[in-house]
Amino acid sequence: MDSAVASEKTASHGLSRLVTVDEPVTPERWLENRAREVCRDLESGHIVFLPHTPIDLPLKDRALLLDRKQSSSAYHKNIAYRPLEDRVTGLDRSEEQEAEKLRAVLADYSKRSLEFLKVFLAPYAGKWRLEFASFRPIEEQGRAARLHARNDLLHFDSFPTRPTNGARILRFFTNINPAQNRVWLTSETFEAFGPRMVKRASLTSSLNNPVRRSLHALARVLHLPGWSRPPYDDWMQRCHNTMKEDANFQENTPKNRWEFPPNSSWMVFTDCVSHAVLSGRYALEQTLLVPPSALIEPERSPLAILESVIGRRLSV
Repeated sequence: MDSAVASEKTASHGLSRLVTVDEPVTPERWLENRAREVCRDLESGHIVFLPHTPIDLPLKDRALLLDRKQSSSAYHKNIAYRPLEDRVTGLDRSEEQEAEKLRAVLADYSKRSLEFLKVFLAPYAGKWRLEFASFRPIEEQGRAARLHARNDLLHFDSFPTRPTNGARILRFFTNINPAQNRVWLTSETFEAFGPRMVKRASLTSSLNNPVRRSLHALARVLHLPGWSRPPYDDWMQRCHNTMKEDANFQENTPKNRWEFPPNSSWMVFTDCVSHAVLSGRYALEQTLLVPPSALIEPERSPLAILESVIGRRLSV
């Protein structure tokens, strides 16, 4: 099977849908207007799916990754490659002796992903901020984790320790599992759900509270952790946690189920696609932060939507 499978209706209003791209992507054949179309689909809260991954890993690299026996600890769910530091983190003690091999493999995946995305998403190229690449070797189904760290609950992404300040979180995934699909759920996009979330959670008054705003400003000057996040990141982290805490929402919100087969890739702005990972192991991922100035339709970004609802600037 070389295409993603949806098990529920995908035309529901406000829900993310799948956009399949199966044409050749080369600098000579991938035109600028086609790249803009794909960027617009991503910004609208849809998943762009590539049935045949453009990142063809060497067999020895694939074998090294598939041989990982990482523990199922909640803390180290990923092996992360930090390209700006050129090092890996999140290894079990038993794997530390292979850190250099893993660093080289993940560095190569990061480099090749960027080379592809510079063509495929040309309007963003050179404007994004390079974030971590990661390898996810642990089976998601049944993985033990604290509530806010669970991947199997619908959420919008937010980085509690690395604020984006309104930049969008773009993630490019590759399933290198030789036999198992990676299974996702998605629900409403941020554009459909975010404004309701603000009002339901009564966060507008909280974010506009002058005392709270003064404390945040002081914390940023003093570089205090947690409190020093820009207001946008503070709200997105609250949204992330509130969604996972709401059992009624998790159970009853409309959903689509997607299955991404072996040797496929997909990409998504995970700050505007409510998503959960139900099962699968052995996935690679590269994260990029795309600033508002690079977007095709910046008015559809979570930052713009929140600022419109709340009535003030949320980035600093």
